[in-house]
Amino acid sequence: MDGFRFSLTEEEKAFLKDLVRLSIKSRLDGEDVGIPPAPTEKLEEKYGAFVTLKRGDRLRGCIGHLIGDKPVVRTVFDMARQAAFHDPRFPELAASEFDDLDVEISILGPIVPCPDPELIEIGRHGLIMRRGAQQGLLLPQVPVEWSWDRETFLEHTCRKAGLSGDAWKKPDTQIFWFEAEVF
Repeated sequence: MDGFRFSLTEEEKAFLKDLVRLSIKSRLDGEDVGIPPAPTEKLEEKYGAFVTLKRGDRLRGCIGHLIGDKPVVRTVFDMARQAAFHDPRFPELAASEFDDLDVEISILGPIVPCPDPELIEIGRHGLIMRRGAQQGLLLPQVPVEWSWDRETFLEHTCRKAGLSGDAWKKPDTQIFWFEAEVF
């Protein structure tokens, strides 16, 4: 897999992090705000993205859009609200939690079939397991955070899809990989 060459400047990263906070805060305040103009053309390019919200070391919400069919600023704005208010694992974010939020954004590169699980690099690749209607995704930073090796990463991605941990070894399971700019 050719490396994902998308990278952002510190200014662009700061803009997107501020955008996440604007999106969530305006929803909490009941305000209807538009997306401010992006400081660079790069943020108007179409990429998939995930927004992860944490409070301390605990996950508070994580939602993403895999397909790059909208400008990344729109995707990040929308996924911020999804992560804060529509992650089915958590209640809607309360205003009292806002100031304690840590924001992580993952801009996704192309998602393509993985030719060989032995080529998966921890910290570089994110994975999607799919069998039939079941699908699970783990971002590249997850196995790093949990100190997993490649096989453990594959097993947990299978479990995220609702499959057995060894489903990645079965011929009817599709493995996809991607790279991401994470900040």
